[in-house]
Amino acid sequence: MYNLLASVEYILFVYFIFTTAYALVFALAGFLIPKKVKTKEGVLNKIAVFIPAYKEDFVIVPVALEALKQNYPQEKYRVVVIADSLQPPTLEKLRNLAIDVVEVSFEKSTKVKALQVALNTIASDFDIALILDADNVMETDFLMKINNAYSAGNKVIQGQRVAKNTNTSFAVLDSVSEIINNHIYRKGHSALGMSCSLIGSGMAFDFKVFKETMLEMDSVGGFDREMEVKLLIKGYKSIYLETAKVYDEKIDKVENFGKQRTRWISSQFVYLKKYFVKGCASLLKGNLVLFNSAVLRNVHLPRVMNLGLLFLLAFVHLCFYSFWPAFALKWLILFAAYLASFILSVPLSFYNKKFFLAVGSVPQAFVEMTKSFFKLRNANKTFIHTPHTHTDVEAQK
Repeated sequence: MYNLLASVEYILFVYFIFTTAYALVFALAGFLIPKKVKTKEGVLNKIAVFIPAYKEDFVIVPVALEALKQNYPQEKYRVVVIADSLQPPTLEKLRNLAIDVVEVSFEKSTKVKALQVALNTIASDFDIALILDADNVMETDFLMKINNAYSAGNKVIQGQRVAKNTNTSFAVLDSVSEIINNHIYRKGHSALGMSCSLIGSGMAFDFKVFKETMLEMDSVGGFDREMEVKLLIKGYKSIYLETAKVYDEKIDKVENFGKQRTRWISSQFVYLKKYFVKGCASLLKGNLVLFNSAVLRNVHLPRVMNLGLLFLLAFVHLCFYSFWPAFALKWLILFAAYLASFILSVPLSFYNKKFFLAVGSVPQAFVEMTKSFFKLRNANKTFIHTPHTHTDVEAQK
């Protein structure tokens, strides 16, 4: 029995050395190594702004209106709302706007199916395809910044997603999670020459490359993960344009937090399994970038689970070896190092009263994340919808 426990502890220790080192290295890189994206002004490309909207009657009309307020020539971009299961009054309001409305209907809806229909419906004379979620609000010069980065030769561009709302403790935690992801998986990855992770919205592509790749896909959840790998296989690395901001609604209710994380975790492991062999083969050919995106990034447990498990392991060892604290030291060091990667990732301005009150919700987030693991079996067979309710940028008031 002792040998079994010792073996389990050894496996866990090796795993947590990897996850902690991974987070800390990229957090330090994002903090210490500046990475400037090449841009080129003077060329105005034609942009298609796709907004898939599944049962998003509450937010889609205000979002479409905001999308029309860009500091970019009106004749050079077109907003395309993909209306899936919207109510007739919502459709009527959308048709009265200067946008394209593509109605879709599926037995089982997915974002990939909706985008495929839209790509086969609208004209193909665009240079750039931009993807937004139905709750996203772009800053007014977002398209211009994307355009200038694309004009310099960048074919896959991920903008910075920031919180639209911080109205509850869970919304604050979700916004902190987004900040950490931006720093480690986008800023840090770019600093060390990796492909930054795509996040499903606020991302832009060369139109032809996007259409070709999208029509090859049949993803249910997490299409951004699969698209990133497919693009890397074709030789297109994504870059992080930190200066281009799009406001995204954060989860403010515990039940929605669980739904969203179930969808994310499921897609992570689905694509790890699907591309594991190809990712490992790419490493043998010296392609660390593809190996990182297909394998290394997907073998991590969710961040809150890692933090919670490290805390529990350190606490248990301290209690069990209270007569000899040195036995617990290795877990305390790992916990501190993992926590340090978060501290490096979050700007000082974010450490305020709201933040510290929200920290009290971390144990509940850990419990919800753990419960999500018991719902993964069929999670990637049906699209799990997370409703949105915020129409303005509350966090920026």
